[in-house]
Amino acid sequence: MQGVKKQHLPSKICPVCNRPFAWRKKWEKNWDQIIYCGEKCRRSK
Repeated sequence: MQGVKKQHLPSKICPVCNRPFAWRKKWEKNWDQIIYCGEKCRRSK
C-alpha cells in the first residue's frame, strides 16, 4: 500500500452506522477481518 493516494485506498461500509471507512496502516495485516469502523460501533453491534 505504500505510495497510494488516500482517494485510492480500499474502503468498506460499517454495518452499524452505514458510513464508509478507509483502509488504515494498522489494519494492513487483517483488513479482511475488519468489519466495524471503530470501537464504538463494534461494541454496539
